[in-house]
Amino acid sequence: MLQIPELLAPAGDLERLRYAVCYGADAVYCGMPEFGMRSAPANFTPEQLEEGVIFAHARGRKVYLTLNTLPTNEEADRLPEAIRQAAKAGVDAFIVADLGVLDACKTYAPEIDVHMSTQTGITNYAAANACYKMGAKRVVLARELSLTDIAILRDKTPPELEIEAFVHGAMCMSVSGRCLLSNYLTGRDANRGQCAQPCRWKYYLSEETRPGQLYEIGEGEGGSYILNANDLCTAPFLDLICKAGVDSLKIEGRAKTFYYVASVTAAYRKALDTYLADPMSDDFELPQSVLEELTRTSHRHYSPGFYFGPQQARQNTDSAAYIRDWEFVGTVDDWQNGVASCQQRGKWSLGDTIEALTPDGSCIPLAPEWIKNEAGEEVNATPHPMMRYTIPCEKELMPYTLLRAPKKPVPGEIADPDADTTICAGCQ
Repeated sequence: MLQIPELLAPAGDLERLRYAVCYGADAVYCGMPEFGMRSAPANFTPEQLEEGVIFAHARGRKVYLTLNTLPTNEEADRLPEAIRQAAKAGVDAFIVADLGVLDACKTYAPEIDVHMSTQTGITNYAAANACYKMGAKRVVLARELSLTDIAILRDKTPPELEIEAFVHGAMCMSVSGRCLLSNYLTGRDANRGQCAQPCRWKYYLSEETRPGQLYEIGEGEGGSYILNANDLCTAPFLDLICKAGVDSLKIEGRAKTFYYVASVTAAYRKALDTYLADPMSDDFELPQSVLEELTRTSHRHYSPGFYFGPQQARQNTDSAAYIRDWEFVGTVDDWQNGVASCQQRGKWSLGDTIEALTPDGSCIPLAPEWIKNEAGEEVNATPHPMMRYTIPCEKELMPYTLLRAPKKPVPGEIADPDADTTICAGCQ
């Protein structure tokens, strides 16, 4: 029987949840103000969570709630109420890392599935089996596992136990994200969703008897980023992850924008559908449009992660900078009779070539002949934040369509010759 993996997308707030669902996610994961590993995103109030669940369930999708921090004694007192609120909202599963949270979920919402978070550090079949015996429906694997490791784990665990693995997004230089650097250096605890990302900083070496003299660590002309990890990208070998026995393909990024969520979800939806069209084939060929889409959002250099072993991980990158070759410039709220009603999210001008990304993953180049502001007056550009405007477009554009444009060079800016937008050689 063909195993159809789930595509799981991040949702930092209600808007991002809607875009994830509309752009092809089978399920989304999100958090409430407490107990989740992302404190920066807006997250969901109980009322917003219920609204998000209704939106997702109406379209046949699922919603998972993260409760994957390690609560203090004081926080543990508030945990039962949070679980009850989430259960009332109708979430499909809890994602947990702490045994006490697991027990609380089973006590206060026994009808809801529990997934063990990647923060648990599940690196072998024995740990996966132990979680299953304690009542877990799914395990989210540590990111350090190879394809071979995953296949062995799948073979030695009950088929009823679901396996989830990350397929795209930011990587942490610490094992399964368990890092103390941020807390030590800034007082912001990474294990409580407050990471300041000190691994992205540029470091120098200082010698005690030579105050003021800083020595670069490494040989790069731009400095040393010895803790800086590349981004994970598995689209070119997504078929191998599916064939290793993974049930859920997880995209990282609850702190990312809804444009990022939509774009990356659309790309992996197309990649997964390509695999499912001929799952028995050993000649998986990823559409070029998927690779192109994955260069249209802000990202670091891509890496295959640990899937082919630690020697291929390419964790160390030479810069903390992001590659941003495209800019998100607007949303499409409506389309009627060849006219699209839009809202500004970035400036563009007449004469620019823009591109529409639609929820079905299509990219439509546009060269509008005119722009009209909300008063119906013709204007040359869209300079005002959140301004509403209309443009001509013969092809019908669905709601939730996004507009973007190639990034314009900044005068005097020197291009980074190493900041190419190709998928890394290790991912080919």
